[in-house]
Amino acid sequence: MRDMMNIIKKTKEMQTKMQQIQSELANLEATGIAGGGLVNITINGKNAISSIKIDTSLMNPKDVEILEDLVIAAYNDAKTKLDVIIEEKTKSVTAGLPIPPGFQFPFL
Repeated sequence: MRDMMNIIKKTKEMQTKMQQIQSELANLEATGIAGGGLVNITINGKNAISSIKIDTSLMNPKDVEILEDLVIAAYNDAKTKLDVIIEEKTKSVTAGLPIPPGFQFPFL
């Protein structure tokens, strides 16, 4: 019974911390880089693109496919970086709770 009360207490604490994390997510940013810095994409904590920077050397109509690939690579790089940040923040909140490995919170 004592363990159950402890789990309930920790769950309530986690809920409060998760609400804080959710509000912080909108302020998080991660920048993905591709092509050695020729393409930079910044996304926020909700995965929305907030900035794209493309070097003018890529502005050649014959190289559109290369540019498209670099934009995708930069976005994927930013998304990976953001996922790591979110995972680290989530781990600090859920430490000590019996949560299965790999569990994804649907609201993050």
